[in-house]
Amino acid sequence: MHRRLAAVGIIVLAMVGFGILKATRPAPPPVEVRERIWRVAAQPVQPVSARPTLTLYGRIEAPDRVRAAAPVSARVLEVRVRDGEPVAAGTVLVRLDPRDLQPRLALARADLERELIRQRADRLAIEQERTLLALAEAKVARFERLKDKGFSAESAWDQAREELARARLTLAQREQAIREHPARLAQLQAKLAEAERDAERGEIRAAFDARIGAVQVAAGDQVQAGAALLTLYPADALFLRARVPAIYAEELRGALAAGETLGATAEFGGSLLPARLERIAGEADARGVEVLLRLDEAAAVPVGAFVNAVLERPLVHGVLSLPWTALHGGERIYQVRDGRLVGVRVHRVGERRDGEQVRALVRAEGLVPEAPVMITHLPNALDGLAVEVVEGSAEMRVAP
Repeated sequence: MHRRLAAVGIIVLAMVGFGILKATRPAPPPVEVRERIWRVAAQPVQPVSARPTLTLYGRIEAPDRVRAAAPVSARVLEVRVRDGEPVAAGTVLVRLDPRDLQPRLALARADLERELIRQRADRLAIEQERTLLALAEAKVARFERLKDKGFSAESAWDQAREELARARLTLAQREQAIREHPARLAQLQAKLAEAERDAERGEIRAAFDARIGAVQVAAGDQVQAGAALLTLYPADALFLRARVPAIYAEELRGALAAGETLGATAEFGGSLLPARLERIAGEADARGVEVLLRLDEAAAVPVGAFVNAVLERPLVHGVLSLPWTALHGGERIYQVRDGRLVGVRVHRVGERRDGEQVRALVRAEGLVPEAPVMITHLPNALDGLAVEVVEGSAEMRVAP
């Protein structure tokens, strides 16, 4: 019993001691809860007028490319140009052997001269044939009178009538030949003009200032009539054929119809070439609509080269120019108001490329003019998030 009472007493004393220690312990310092503040970059914005751009990829073409062909079958005597060489108007490009061209010309001239001689002969002969016809008519009349008096045989009268018929037939044929002479003369003159033209084309000349595309023959080659000798194209009439999304076709076509000039910049070999939109195709497919951009300074660009270009769309007003990092979810931006984010829904109008920099053009309603727009992309951005704008975040705008 005494042992049990001693154990209980010890427990009671321990509990009393623990309570005294707990009651006399020092009070812990209060815990201060702090909200995390995100450091972001921001820029002031204001609506501007700007031209959205489209990035295109296409091929250089020359719609006015000329295919120089051999006028007749002949042998190539000389080729004076090479691929890619610039030539001035009137420059001799290829010479054909004149020995293959002159015989046709001589034959055409001979045929024409023969026809002129025939005409003079027909005009002289027709007078004689008219005289023979008159004599034949008189002979028939004389034999007819003699036959009626019984002094001439029936066979003699028939022979006289046969001679008269032949004289009339001969005169009719001669008159027909004279009537057909202008047509035959015109036909032979046309053949002579064709032979003279082919002889002149024996020297293939450039009809305009051009660049040689491809030479397809060499000196000594035998070519047939119509065979291609070379191709050339005007160096100041090169176009970039590319495709744009079909949704922009009507917008671009309307701008051209209104007389608006839509400029572009093509890049080739590190050089920037000015261009402008000239035509839009009337048909579209799954890849888009074809457009033709005329290059203003493309003398050094070969036909068939693949280049990329930046085309300006029609001018839009009241848009914001922002870096793509400012967009969250593709349709929301955040303004910084009193140190917190406020989301604003936007409508994307397009993009604008200035050199290596690409910025989004958007329209937004409900913006506070004085509040900057966050341009740092925060995956966890939401309304009311506390932020701190980093000093020195630059203000960037797109000029009209």
